[in-house]
Amino acid sequence: MPVKYLFILNDPAYGTERSYNGLRLAISLAKREGVEVRLFLMADATSCGKAGQKTPQGYYNLERMIKLLAGLDVPVGACGSCLDARGLMEEHLTPGVHRSSMDELTDWSLWADKIIVF
Repeated sequence: MPVKYLFILNDPAYGTERSYNGLRLAISLAKREGVEVRLFLMADATSCGKAGQKTPQGYYNLERMIKLLAGLDVPVGACGSCLDARGLMEEHLTPGVHRSSMDELTDWSLWADKIIVF
């Protein structure tokens, strides 16, 4: 049986490195055998899932990191209420990120063996 990890990010894409570090760990775990990962973006972390991020050369880019996770078949949900509060529409999201809900977060929490919050 795989070990199932749920990551919940709360901090904005840029300004702190909490979401960046959470994504680094999620990617590292998602590449391991016998591990399943899911990612939920809440509050200001919904900005991590926004498409079209342009960062300076050599600076980390969370959109690319989210795309990498999606390419590893990691489901990525973004809190719908949090998106609405920030004026973000589903069409603003990076491919692989879907509009989600508290009900889905509840289901994912029950699914997970371990929940990691950044």
